Amino acid sequence: MSSEFSGDETAPFFGFLGAAAALVFSCMGAAYGTAKSGVGVASMGVMRPELVMKSIVPVVMAGVLGIYGLIIAVIISTGINPKAKSYYLFDGYAHLSSGLACGLAGLSAGMAIGIVGDAGVRANAQQPKLFVGMILILIFAEALALYGLIVGIILSSRAGQSRAD
Repeated sequence: MSSEFSGDETAPFFGFLGAAAALVFSCMGAAYGTAKSGVGVASMGVMRPELVMKSIVPVVMAGVLGIYGLIIAVIISTGINPKAKSYYLFDGYAHLSSGLACGLAGLSAGMAIGIVGDAGVRANAQQPKLFVGMILILIFAEALALYGLIVGIILSSRAGQSRAD
């Protein structure tokens, strides 16, 4: 054990776990939303190929969820440097909670976007007046992940405030 290390030995584990959770769960939501919406677009495109580009919106919105996880993972990983500054369990838990908040919000938003996107593009092919309603529902589903990103940033900023160095 190094004598110059100050802080908790296991704290960086929780911080890195938070960074991984943010990216993994957000990307799982993005992948599910993309796949589920993509199936709807492909199914709808057989009968109405002129609507395919208009129906790509849920796929793009699902892809953005992965970026939210990436942002939090980068913020967390740049905040973990035990050699430069003491890193305590409080900091590790703050980063873990930050990653879980963003990642799980992204996962749930991806599931919502996928389900709404799949049904929405199929319904839009039959009744074009449903497009605006589908977009509004997708925006509210995307907002769930945005809430997770905001809370993740706030929680991550709490790291480093555990003790006066």
